[in-house]
Amino acid sequence: MSDQSNAGNNAETPRKGAEENAAHPSSLSQPSAEAPIGEPEPFSELENLYQENASLKDKLLRAMAEAENVRRRAEKEVADAKLYGVTSLAREMLAFVDNLRRAAESVPAEARAALDPVAATLLDGIGVIERDFLSRLARYGVKPIEALGAKFDPNLHEALYEMPDETKPAGTVAQVMEQGYTIGERVLRPAKVGVTRGGPKA
Repeated sequence: MSDQSNAGNNAETPRKGAEENAAHPSSLSQPSAEAPIGEPEPFSELENLYQENASLKDKLLRAMAEAENVRRRAEKEVADAKLYGVTSLAREMLAFVDNLRRAAESVPAEARAALDPVAATLLDGIGVIERDFLSRLARYGVKPIEALGAKFDPNLHEALYEMPDETKPAGTVAQVMEQGYTIGERVLRPAKVGVTRGGPKA
């Protein structure tokens, strides 16, 4: 009798479990409670695009400015190379000009009148050669510094001595011992000069 009741109870137990499973389905079979990830909001996406566009524009402008600076530097370097590329050669040629001038100045003015025509022509030819050579150097931007009578400028002149002279302002170039030259905007060789002292301040 007890066996039959136990068997009945056992038969009811699986049925009851099945009914509970049916009443409470498993979480695996249930759909997810979280909402699916949707598309970004239009305003947020538009703002991101604006920021990206501004960043790209800034990078483009910086790149263009850098390219322009590089181009300008390259043009300046080419121009400087054309103008100052002959600096060393021009500086060496100044010694030749100095020798021509010394040769012409070696003959005093009183002795020139007593020279025979051949010697006078030779002396004049030296002066012509000097002027012609200076004109050729001028084509490359080499120009003499007009120092005599000017105010002493340490950027252009090299003072060798001072000479008393109260008739001129102190610091005036009174004598040029060696002619100075510039090339372009640079000093090729400063003028070696003597300056006055004792006069009124300039």
